[in-house]
Amino acid sequence: QVQVVESGGGLVQPGGSLRLSCAASGGSMWFNSMGWYRQAPGKQRELVAAIFSGGRTTYADSVKGRFTVSRDNAKNTVYLQMNSLKPEDTAVFYCNAQSIGGIAYWGQGTQVTVSS
Repeated sequence: QVQVVESGGGLVQPGGSLRLSCAASGGSMWFNSMGWYRQAPGKQRELVAAIFSGGRTTYADSVKGRFTVSRDNAKNTVYLQMNSLKPEDTAVFYCNAQSIGGIAYWGQGTQVTVSS
């Protein structure tokens, strides 16, 4: 059974930085893509950033130049380095790992709050 566990959320002032980590464990599965989504109160869940098995990355326009997604394939771990955080980045961040067969696994989410 695959488990996806996020860590690294918290409270940070505007302009600050946070690093999120996510580890997928419990199987010998290879994940085609791993990434991060977020959901702010009253809004739909949206893709923030993802990284594919070949190293290609994709980002939401709102985070380009501020966030960086990276991956350790050997550990089935994905990271999100968030710099120059803004109040509008406040949301619950969810890790997503998608298998080659197209099955998506989700973490339970970690709260990121950007406030002075």
